[in-house]
Amino acid sequence: MAIPDYIVGMRKHVGHDLLWLPSVSAVVRNDAGELLLGQRADDGRWSVISGFVEPGEQPATALVREVREETGLDVAPVRMSSAVSHPHTYPNGDQCEYLNLGFLCRLVAGTARVNDDESLAVGWFPLDRLPELDKHALLVIAYALRENQLTGYLEPGTTWDDVPD
Repeated sequence: MAIPDYIVGMRKHVGHDLLWLPSVSAVVRNDAGELLLGQRADDGRWSVISGFVEPGEQPATALVREVREETGLDVAPVRMSSAVSHPHTYPNGDQCEYLNLGFLCRLVAGTARVNDDESLAVGWFPLDRLPELDKHALLVIAYALRENQLTGYLEPGTTWDDVPD
């Protein structure tokens, strides 16, 4: 599923103006320690698997659904690893500010494959050979894989512009 109907409906009213939206991101590693990434169809960039939390849906449910929809893999959340907001402007000019909940996930079953029209490719990458990633993906990965297992967040007063690239 590309854009949920409720967002399409809101866009009819606000055009490309800013929407505040809940989202989830999955940090998934396989038995070899490689990281699951998807190449986004909208801008061609690689990223962690992410998506919208739909109205009435719990974040962990959205996470499992998004990973299955985009990659064909079944995962189980291990813990919530980050809570950050970040801006995103889509190639068509739509502006969003996402409240993103990042989760460290355990791979349950499946073979990674492009499973919908949101991804150009999906694949497993060694941590020392990741493709270029945006600062949101890097932050979500860093919080999920750090030794301190507390949920990561940006300190009070920090803006997205303060986060290093």
